[in-house]
Amino acid sequence: MNSKRRRELIDVYRDGLLHDTLPFWLQHGVDREHGGFFTSLNRDGTVIDTDKGVWQQGRCTWLLGELYNNVEPREEWLQLAIHGMTFLDRHCFDPTDGRMWFHVAQDGQPIRKRRYAYSECFAAIAYGELALATGEAYYRDRAIQTFRKFVDHNLNSKEAASKFTETRPTRGMGFPMMTIATAQELRQSIGLEDANDWIDRSIASIHEFHLKPDIECVMETVGVNGEILDHFDGRTLNPGHAIEGAWFILLEGHQRQDPSLIETGCQMLDWMWHRGWDPEHGGILYFVDVQGLPVQEYWHDMKFWWPQNETILATLLAHLLTGDDKYANWHRQAHDWAYSHFPDAQHGEWFGYLRRDGTISSELKGNLWKGPFHLPRMQYLAWKWLEKDFD
Repeated sequence: MNSKRRRELIDVYRDGLLHDTLPFWLQHGVDREHGGFFTSLNRDGTVIDTDKGVWQQGRCTWLLGELYNNVEPREEWLQLAIHGMTFLDRHCFDPTDGRMWFHVAQDGQPIRKRRYAYSECFAAIAYGELALATGEAYYRDRAIQTFRKFVDHNLNSKEAASKFTETRPTRGMGFPMMTIATAQELRQSIGLEDANDWIDRSIASIHEFHLKPDIECVMETVGVNGEILDHFDGRTLNPGHAIEGAWFILLEGHQRQDPSLIETGCQMLDWMWHRGWDPEHGGILYFVDVQGLPVQEYWHDMKFWWPQNETILATLLAHLLTGDDKYANWHRQAHDWAYSHFPDAQHGEWFGYLRRDGTISSELKGNLWKGPFHLPRMQYLAWKWLEKDFD
């Protein structure tokens, strides 16, 4: 990647974050009455559902703390991060078991809890950034407690597996992936002492159970011993998710100066680019079948925003770490396709849901799943990585 292209991309990512994405959410998404953030927004930012996803409360709080700590100590960002964390603290934990809700009403009354524990990941990293920003021990302690709750629930809780019987037990890549990402964030923000142990354990789990060199594939769901299950659930791949995991491992390889981890991340990216990139229309498909069979989910060929965000990051980081022009070309393809289809030039931010050919399926800017996270994280990290000397 030449210096001109690099400079152009820095401008696109930085200015997109600071002058488009973030202002959109801060203008339309802050609940000044009850606290926390709205994320169910129409195209123009109008709130169309006042319920609040707990993932998004943690994610938005993390983003504001991250920007305060690493971009500029703007008091507005810090106060809004505290605003989000106050809502999380007061309303998003179930006092009966310490678990977090998934979905609450505008005033924080609980609506739903999931069997899995991922709300805890995003709350933990949000606590970590506020601990760094304020120096308050309370936030540090809560970051550690919430992370411990996440891993304990996934490893030890019978509730975590209660959705299915023991007829066909499985393991998914979500838990080790999110453990890597959460531990990386907490290592940076609060110096989590056993972060490297959790990261090592999680990478080893992905390597042992989910990477299949014989078929050049990253499996999303496998049997408990890593076996491929010849059923819809077992055959379904999520290329964007695997590519996201690839850049987590690439980043760890860079931070540790470990070529073997960089090789693993590149391998995962290579395999899933070839399985996930749409050769007809461009962009990353949502689901594909490991054997090329029809996929059960009817939205399998749609283009969601977040797999494109993660592919932009993974291809960029792979190029910066290896110098391989293949990744620079893939990054250009992923970037150009996404930026020619998802941004809303009239109202700002990105649409979330496109049809396979890139036409708009829904004008939603947010919901319980889409909020200020994947897109602004991509813009922030890509900007900072491009400014960094990786040599």
